[in-house]
Amino acid sequence: MTGDGSFERDRTYITTRITADGRDGFPVEAGRYRLVIARACPWANRSAIVRRLMGLEDVLSLGIAGPLHDERSWCFHLDPGGRDPVLGIETLREAYDRREPGYPSGITVPAIVDVPTGRVVTNDFERITLDLGSEWAAHQRDGAPDLYPEGWRDEIDDVADKVYRDVNDGVYQCGFAAGQQAYDKAYQRLWARLDWLEERLAGRRYLVGDTLTEADVRLFPTLVRFDAVYHGHFKCNRQKLTELPALWAYARDLFQTPGFGDTIDFAQIKAHYYVVHHDINPTGVVPRGPDTSGWLSPHGREQLGGRPFGDGTPPPPPPPAERVPRLGRAG
Repeated sequence: MTGDGSFERDRTYITTRITADGRDGFPVEAGRYRLVIARACPWANRSAIVRRLMGLEDVLSLGIAGPLHDERSWCFHLDPGGRDPVLGIETLREAYDRREPGYPSGITVPAIVDVPTGRVVTNDFERITLDLGSEWAAHQRDGAPDLYPEGWRDEIDDVADKVYRDVNDGVYQCGFAAGQQAYDKAYQRLWARLDWLEERLAGRRYLVGDTLTEADVRLFPTLVRFDAVYHGHFKCNRQKLTELPALWAYARDLFQTPGFGDTIDFAQIKAHYYVVHHDINPTGVVPRGPDTSGWLSPHGREQLGGRPFGDGTPPPPPPPAERVPRLGRAG
C-alpha cells in the first residue's frame, strides 16, 4: 500500500526465460517443464489460454493449484493426497524455495517449473505468454495463430499497457484500496478505460487488427471475472459487464472461441476471491450467482468480420483431464 491507501502491486518476478537457443540456461524441451496455474487467477489464465491456442498440451504439462491458499503459498489441495502428481509437492512455495531458499517475494502463478530439478524457472506472466507464442514455435500445432504479429506490435503493446494499468490491475486497485480517495481514483480510471474499450469494440471485432492477438488474451481474463467477483467483491459496481453491449458481446465471442472459455471454472474463481480475501469478505460466504448460462448465448459479432485465428485454425478440444465444468444456471 502507498501512503494514501492505494494498492501497489509487487512487480518483482523471476525473469529467466525458456528460449529456443537456451541462452538463459533453459532451452525449450518437450516434457521438461511444467506450467503451474490456478483456474482462479486471471494472470495465470493468460498462459493457460496461450498454451491451448498454441497446442502445447503434449509438450508442456499443466499443474493446477487449487483456489484456496493462505498467505504463504498456492497449494495443490485438489490433487490426490494434496500433492502435485508430477512435482510431488504440496505447495508451490517448495518449487520457489528450490530456486532460491527462503524466496522473499510473492509466490505467484503462473510459474514454469523445471521438472528434473523441481525449481521455478520463471513467473514473469507477461513474458511467459509471449515466449509460448514464439520461442516454442518448433512444438506448436499446425494452424497455431500468431498472437503478436510484427506489424501490429506497437499497437498491441499500447493497448495492452492501457488494459493492464487501468483494467487488469485497476480492479485490484479498487478492491484493495484502503481509503476512499484511493478507491475513487481507481474507480474513475477503471470506468474511463472500460468506456474507451466499449467505444473501441463497438465497430471492430478484436482489439487490434482483425484477428486475435495478445491484447485480447490480456483483457479477457478480467472481463470473464467481472460480474462474478469484481462488480461486487471489488466494488467495481457502476455497471455489470452484461450491461455494456459491446464489451459483453465481445467477451461472449471470446468465451465461445476454443481456447478461451474452456479454461474458465467459475466455481474456483468465486471460491478463491470470496474465501481467501478475509479482509474484504470476513464471513467467507460465496455467492450463488450470477447465472453463467448467458455466456453461451449468441453474440452476433461475426457481422463485424475478422478472422479469429488469422490464417490458422481453432485448437482441438482440451485433454479430458483438463476439461472444466459445463456452464449452468446459478442457484
